[in-house]
Amino acid sequence: MVKIIAVTACIAGIAHTYMAKANLEKFANKIGADIKVETQGAMGIENRITETEVNEADIVIFAVDTNVTDRDRFTGKKILEVGTTDVIKNGEKVINDAINAIEN
Repeated sequence: MVKIIAVTACIAGIAHTYMAKANLEKFANKIGADIKVETQGAMGIENRITETEVNEADIVIFAVDTNVTDRDRFTGKKILEVGTTDVIKNGEKVINDAINAIEN
């Protein structure tokens, strides 16, 4: 099973952060991929990704419009970086792009 981890964060840290999280989960679940999404929003870091989860992940998706807090945790992993709007408008394409990046 494909293991995806993701971080979502928008400038305000409210709506787009959580809408992007929901879309990533929706489309990853649709194809049967395992996903965990950490949000970095107005409430701080929620659902923090552990070191073990980073190590086990096939790819990291950064759906962000701002800097990722503690980005160095993901050093050495395949990373797909997109804006939150990209995920909100076409989450299925982002998940498919992540799968293609794993396979190539």
